[in-house]
Amino acid sequence: MSLTQSVIHFRSDGLGLSPEEYARLLTRLMEGNDAVADEFSLGGAVEQLERRMAQVLGKEMAVFMPSGTLANHLAVRLLARRGRRVLVQRESHLYCDSGDCAQELSGLTLVPLAEGRTSFTLDEVSLEVACEAEGRVHAPVGAISIETPVRRRQGEVFDYPEIGRITHFAREHGIGLHLDGARLFLAAPYTGIAPAVYAAPFDTVYVSLYKYFNAAGGAILAGPRNLLEGLYHQRRMFGGGLRQAWPYAAVALYYLDGFAERFAEAATIADELHRALAAHPRVEILRSPAATNVTRLRIHGSAGAVTFSERLALRGISIRPPLFAAADRAEFELIVNETIRRRPVAQLITDFAEALRSD
Repeated sequence: MSLTQSVIHFRSDGLGLSPEEYARLLTRLMEGNDAVADEFSLGGAVEQLERRMAQVLGKEMAVFMPSGTLANHLAVRLLARRGRRVLVQRESHLYCDSGDCAQELSGLTLVPLAEGRTSFTLDEVSLEVACEAEGRVHAPVGAISIETPVRRRQGEVFDYPEIGRITHFAREHGIGLHLDGARLFLAAPYTGIAPAVYAAPFDTVYVSLYKYFNAAGGAILAGPRNLLEGLYHQRRMFGGGLRQAWPYAAVALYYLDGFAERFAEAATIADELHRALAAHPRVEILRSPAATNVTRLRIHGSAGAVTFSERLALRGISIRPPLFAAADRAEFELIVNETIRRRPVAQLITDFAEALRSD
């Protein structure tokens, strides 16, 4: 067993495979498998993954993309047929982390809503749509993009009843609907809502392949056949027609199998750990009702709090450096992933308790 296989980490959504582990896994997956290779991201393991993801997400078809940036971009580009304005969350990846790709490359106008919040409301959407009739130049809303969970909001999920109201309104007005579900599969144990149910009211949905399915990169965009068929042409037009994508697809397929059950177990273990930590006199657990796999841990009491991560590391537990540190307290972010299953929860609680002891 390698070092990374024995370590529990709270640093990311996935396993954090080392290059060596990834290479060994690929070798094992390829043994006796002659149908895995693709040709410019067509066929082989890529096609197998596309079929499987379409089924899991409840959509007619799915298309491999080299990145979530391209998946989100092409989705809103396809959906904005009624108009060039796209409503998005101010805190979304599409608005904050994509380099204005939709604006620069597709002439779309992203309209940010819900600054400092996870969810926007139907009232906000209605107000933007009502502006169409009031302006001197007709500039209709063509699409709405909703990200959930929202990483910039510590993995909080978009208000689900509000999704129902917004998507119903959009259907009535002929507005396209895209779901940025990069971390959608992580939300299921916390919301009790299956990915396909979440995706059902949306035309398209994007899911990441590397965040927790542990591929080295890649994404899936799923939706109706009449919208996505032939999308590989646009994928290549934007530089996304990778010559060989099977190393991404094969690994994602491997970890997709049984992920829901494994991550549900991980979430249960994390809940027990959080309850034990909350009972400690020096600890606060900071979680909103909309939280998923990201938790804030605030430690009080001594200057030793800022070295908490170092003391955990000595016990084979890795966390990120503190988000905030002062003489009397420090705050950390714990991100739950499958590695939490590597150790009995009672031992995990003991390890944290020992690391919390004052220097």
